[in-house]
Amino acid sequence: MEDINNATKKFGELIEQDLARVSRMKETNEFTDFKALDKIVIGILPGDGVGPILMKQALRVLRSLIQTELDSGRIEIRVIEGMTIENRAARRESLPPEIFEEIKKCNVILKGPMVTPRASDPWPNLVSANSLLRRGLDLFAAVRPIRIPSKGIDWTFFRENIEGEYIWGDKGIQVNGDLAVDFRVQTKQGSGRIARAAFEFAKNNGKKNVTVVTKANIVKLTDGNFVKSVREAAKEYPGITVEERLVDAMAAKMMNPAFNKGLEVFVLPNLYGDIITDIAAEHQGGLGSASSSNLGNKYAMFEAIHGTAPDLIAQGRGEYADPSSLIRAVGMMLGHIGYPGLKKKLDDAMDICTITERRVAATTRKEDATAGEFTDYVLETLGR
Repeated sequence: MEDINNATKKFGELIEQDLARVSRMKETNEFTDFKALDKIVIGILPGDGVGPILMKQALRVLRSLIQTELDSGRIEIRVIEGMTIENRAARRESLPPEIFEEIKKCNVILKGPMVTPRASDPWPNLVSANSLLRRGLDLFAAVRPIRIPSKGIDWTFFRENIEGEYIWGDKGIQVNGDLAVDFRVQTKQGSGRIARAAFEFAKNNGKKNVTVVTKANIVKLTDGNFVKSVREAAKEYPGITVEERLVDAMAAKMMNPAFNKGLEVFVLPNLYGDIITDIAAEHQGGLGSASSSNLGNKYAMFEAIHGTAPDLIAQGRGEYADPSSLIRAVGMMLGHIGYPGLKKKLDDAMDICTITERRVAATTRKEDATAGEFTDYVLETLGR
């Protein structure tokens, strides 16, 4: 009985914390208008493993595109130190407070992959720094584009980025030696704002379809309420249709033309979005080919969706990692801060370098290009 009482008390405390979060969401109205800023500060978090190697190349591309803005002081690039796994492990802090304060002084963040320790790793069992950054900056929308021109696919995924299984991921309850309970959290406010973000994107980009992906036939409350929120938001966007897909069918059949016909924009709860976008990225050409933006009303963070590639580092092949994902993230960032022309220029160059021409390829194999050599190719293409 004591085990049940302790578990019940802890659960009650978690609910109180999240009800306070809901109240903050209702009251928050901060919004960054990048056009109105005298200076835009881009914070750089190089990351772990191959992260610093890829970031070096991404910054070469970024600087080549915005050199005029850098010279005029309109944009500042600010490298933020201290978020390596070595430093976080030594301090036993996933996101040291003083570093987070420096991050919040930036308007947007360009981030390399960071280690989230697993049980078999030689690091303390730290909470994901990625999750803490998303929650701390209230980056509620993870936006991941997937393009496969040969199949006529031009998709954009809107993954709810804070709630779901991840928000209490380190707060499950070990009731006793036999029973452990983890939780899934979904709020009306969280579901509504990711739904509206997807519809706004669809409206602004001439898309006619938003598809909600859940397991609402089984997960009745959280998934059911998520679908309701999407359909409620749809009432504000006449001319955009809503379709539903179950997450298991989406994973299995996303490349089936009959299944995906007419689908353009997707909105998903957190865990499903994590899994489905990784599968879609593999169809596009691998996790190394895909990038992600994490958007909030005030801040935004742009990153590669792959990990730190410890095997490449251990085998001495880190320099051969493919920088495409982080370079594409640069383009997403430029579009977000008000430079859509530069985004298109970089997107077009990357399509040439990775799809239509592909004269130089970074495959992680030593017989192919290094990250630097591939970036030389990108810069050459941009200069044509």
